Amino acid sequence: MLRLTNIKLDLNHQPEQLQQAILEKLGIEAEQLVEFTVFKRGYDARQKSQIQLIYTLDVQTTLDDELLQTFEKDTQVKESPDTRYHFVGQAPSTLTERPVVIGFGPCGLFIGLVLAQMGFKPIVLERGKEVRQRTKDTFGFWRKKILNTESNVQFGEGGAGTFSDGKLYSQVKDPKHYSRKVLHEFVDAGAPEEILYVSKPHIGTFKLVTMVEQMRAKIIELGGEIRFEQRVDTINMAPVNGSSDKKQVTGVTLATGEVIYTKHLALAIGHSARDTFKMLVEQGVFVKAKPFSVGFRIEHEQSVIDEARFGKNAGHPILGAADYKLVHHCKNGRSVYSFCMCPGGTVVAAASEEGRLVTNGMSQYSRHERNANSAIVVGIEPKDFTYGSEDPESEAENVLAGIEFQRRLEEKAFKLGGENYDAPVQLVGDFLNSRKSGEHGDVEPSYKPGVKYCDLSETLPEYAIDAIREALPAFNRKIKGFSMNDATLTAVETRTSSPIQITRDKETLESLNVKGLYPAGEGAGYAGGILSAGIDGIKVAEAIALSMLK
Repeated sequence: MLRLTNIKLDLNHQPEQLQQAILEKLGIEAEQLVEFTVFKRGYDARQKSQIQLIYTLDVQTTLDDELLQTFEKDTQVKESPDTRYHFVGQAPSTLTERPVVIGFGPCGLFIGLVLAQMGFKPIVLERGKEVRQRTKDTFGFWRKKILNTESNVQFGEGGAGTFSDGKLYSQVKDPKHYSRKVLHEFVDAGAPEEILYVSKPHIGTFKLVTMVEQMRAKIIELGGEIRFEQRVDTINMAPVNGSSDKKQVTGVTLATGEVIYTKHLALAIGHSARDTFKMLVEQGVFVKAKPFSVGFRIEHEQSVIDEARFGKNAGHPILGAADYKLVHHCKNGRSVYSFCMCPGGTVVAAASEEGRLVTNGMSQYSRHERNANSAIVVGIEPKDFTYGSEDPESEAENVLAGIEFQRRLEEKAFKLGGENYDAPVQLVGDFLNSRKSGEHGDVEPSYKPGVKYCDLSETLPEYAIDAIREALPAFNRKIKGFSMNDATLTAVETRTSSPIQITRDKETLESLNVKGLYPAGEGAGYAGGILSAGIDGIKVAEAIALSMLK
């Protein structure tokens, strides 16, 4: 089979034109074409009046071998790679040990699923609730301002990705095509088949809820066990050969006091499990601080973004709601960029701790809400973590200083919003001109429970405010209307990625100093988003399986 890339056709082309483009590219007759499938479909909207669709196609002909020789030097005609998933092994029936997975977000979900498919019957421990009860708790927080610190946007079955846009694309290197395994499992669980070929697939919250349930059922059917509301308080370890430097996992102790024994423990805890991070440091697990980003959520009417990106083609069913990706390098050395853009979505309350306010973005599969939203964030380095600290010298030595930095910003936002989980907001025009806002204009903030109009310069360090004020007009030159006066900023976005990395060996994927401990996914610093977290979960599942089969 052949893989054809960069096949371009007009946005409104007829179906038969795709086959004709194949015949012309390969110089063959119709009867020599056996079949073809669309592997990927994207678009080029740089010229709004002439938007083109760009196809990657898998093609079978009666002349495959001859055509590979004919197009040997053509980078757009190659042999199709084998993207099927191949398991690394199968558990023997005599195996008595069961691997344990902490966390049931996208990463933990795929660790558990792949281990179960290989017969290892994993035990998955999730501190939050099952996804439907978790959804009730989260929507209840948005309506009534009652926060459940163990069941919210951050904690519970499906992880933080459940309340998001459900994006399924990533820029991580994927030579073994693990992303296809992730996408196929999602389709099997009820996702639309288009996620297999559109260039920027997404699912949306309501579809994700049902899919997560289906995948949970598959794990249980294969002998796995999922236990909700089971917080791990201690990872039990023993010295290896009497060494004080190297230890071996022996099990976990739950908040209930129950002990579960295992020598293979996957740690897929997400980027907001701050108490677990603290526990790991106290137990001597190697952890290091890492950069992340902080900022605001910006909202525009989706029609403004559609018009700016697609012109007269705005509203075209193939294009859907327009997105964007922006970056600006500032005079003060900082970088400002858009993050987690949610077309046709809403800004949501994502707090997981009392007295602290966090925002995030979410959208449904339809992306039919009035506003577009995106995080506009500034890169933060570990040297910045002492901002606002009462004891900066000791804070500088604290590997968890990034968490304390996040908390201080979240506490400021909580107080500025009225100390009731309403979010502080400001119009872009007022923000750029250092004026406190009084009410919304054309863009009504979508954040629930509610908003309070403020001066957002009080929520972030001065260098971050200066950088965002410089970046917004620059973004307006790329997307007309981006810095319009009535666009709305909502504070504060702090959970862009984990503030720490739990270091691991590049080959075995084990902790550098704790044998049998497998840091995984976004919380451990090895993923960013649903797809990359799923990919990392597959890698860790394979590493655990290979270790258990030795």
